[in-house]
Amino acid sequence: MSKYPLHKNTFVIPLIIILLAAAIVVSGCAAAPLASDAAQATAAKVAQVQETVSSVAESEPERAAQPAPIIAQPLDQEALADLYDRIVPSVVNIQVTGVSSFGLGELPEDFPFEFPDSPNFPDMPTMGEGSGWIYDDQGHVVTNNHVVDGAEEVIVIFHNGLWAEAEVVATDPQSDLAVIKVVAPEGVNLIPFPLAEADSMRVGYSVIAIGNPFGLESTMTTGIVSALGRSFPVGNALTGNFTLPAVIQTDAAINPGNSGGPLLNLNGEVVGVNFAIESPIQVNSGVGFAIPVSIIQRVIPALLDRGEYDYPYIGIAGQSVTPQLVKMLELPQNVLGAYVDDVVTDGPADKAGVHGGEQAVQIDGVDMRLGGDIIVAIDGAPVRSFEDLVSYLVRKTEPGQQATLTVMRDGELLDLSIELSERPTAEIEFSEELSMDGISASAAIAIARDTIFQEKLLDGPVIETVVTQDESDGQPIWTVDLSDEITTATVVIDAVTGDVLDVSVK
Repeated sequence: MSKYPLHKNTFVIPLIIILLAAAIVVSGCAAAPLASDAAQATAAKVAQVQETVSSVAESEPERAAQPAPIIAQPLDQEALADLYDRIVPSVVNIQVTGVSSFGLGELPEDFPFEFPDSPNFPDMPTMGEGSGWIYDDQGHVVTNNHVVDGAEEVIVIFHNGLWAEAEVVATDPQSDLAVIKVVAPEGVNLIPFPLAEADSMRVGYSVIAIGNPFGLESTMTTGIVSALGRSFPVGNALTGNFTLPAVIQTDAAINPGNSGGPLLNLNGEVVGVNFAIESPIQVNSGVGFAIPVSIIQRVIPALLDRGEYDYPYIGIAGQSVTPQLVKMLELPQNVLGAYVDDVVTDGPADKAGVHGGEQAVQIDGVDMRLGGDIIVAIDGAPVRSFEDLVSYLVRKTEPGQQATLTVMRDGELLDLSIELSERPTAEIEFSEELSMDGISASAAIAIARDTIFQEKLLDGPVIETVVTQDESDGQPIWTVDLSDEITTATVVIDAVTGDVLDVSVK
C-alpha cells in the first residue's frame, strides 16, 4: 500500500506533486556469527549502555498502576454534537486554482502522428481543494503545503458559505505546513483553535477529524490514536530528502480533501494536522496521518515571524539498528540505537568526531561499511532508533545549539559535543555534489527514490536502502536497491550525469 497526501484534485491534471523523501538507510542480512570473546566483552558494554539509557528513561513520568481494567465508555452523542457546533466555525474549505503548461517539446523524427505547427498545448487551469483551520484572530489559516503549492488563486470558504480570497504567507515543504491569510467578510467571526499541549496524546485516546473530504464541507469523523511516533518521508531530490518525525496515526476516517484540516482532542484542541493516508485506492482504509502539535508549535510561529523555519542538522546518514544489521555488523543481540553509516564531510557530526563506516564489505551480495558509531543517546535522552534521533532534533533543538551525543564505538561509550547547524538547502548541497567527479551516493539514493515513487514500483514504504558503486561498459554507476516488506526495486544510475539507466523490480 502507498501513502497519499489528502489534497483533492477536481481535474485529472494534478495540481500537487506528492512529496517523497526519507533518511538514508543501509541494511541487509547474513548468517548469525558465532559469539567470540570480543563479542561477549562488547555485550557487557552494551548492557552498560542499556543501563545508562534506562536510567534516563526512569526519569520520565511513570504511568499510574491500574488495579483493575477500565472499560471504555461510548462517546456521549450530545457532547459530540455540542462540540461540533463549537468547533465547526473555525474550520474552512480551501479551493485553489493554478495553471499548468503542457508541451510536447521537440518530437522525435519517427513520431507517428502529426500536430499543428505549434506542438505545445495552451496553458491548462488546474483546480483542487483541501481544508484549513483558523490559527489566530488576524486571519491566519493553517493548512498543508501540498494544498497551496503552486496556487495562483486561493479561496477560503467559511462554514456559513461566505467566502474571501486569501494570500499565501509562507510554506514549509519539510513539515508540509503552510500559512495563508484571509480578510474575513462581514458576517464571519474569526474564532481561533486552541492548541493542545505537546505530547499529550496516548494510543487509544479519542480524536476527531474535521474537514472537507471529497468536497463535502464541514464533515466530522471520530476515531482513536492508533499509533504514535511514526516517521514520514518528506521533500524530494530538489528540496532535500528528510524525515518528518513524531507523526500521529489515527483510524478516524480521513479522505482526499481532508488535507490541512485539524485533528482534535475531545476538548476541541488541535493535536495535529491531517495530511496523508495509507491506502491502495487513495481513500480511507483506517490508516491516516497527522502532523503533531509539537511541530506545529515550532514551525507556524517561525513562518509568521520570518517566513521560514530553520531545521537543525547534524550531517549523518544511517538507520536504526535492526536484527539484520546486528548480524551484518556482528554486534551482540538487542543493541538499540542509530547506526552511522556515513558522515557528511565538514558537517557538524564530522567536526564532533562521529565516525561513519570505513571498512567496505559485501555480505550476501549486500555492500556495507563496517565500523560506524552507534548513537545511543542525545543530551541524555535514549535513542533506540534513527527515528528517535530525528524526532529529538526536530522537536527539541535548533541550529547553533550545543548537544551531546552518546555513541558506542568498539564496545566503549563516548560523549561527543556537537554544535548543530542549519539544514542545508538542496541547491547548495547538490551543486557541490554534481561535480566532475560525479554525483554522490546520497544524490543517487534521492534520484532512485523519486524514480520508484513516480513509477509506483513499491506498494509500501521503503524500509531498506542499499547503494553500491560499480561499473558498466567502463562507466561508473550507482546501483540503488530500495525495498519494502515484500518487493525490491533496483535503480541503476549513471554516476557522472545522474541519468537513470535501468529500473527493475523483484
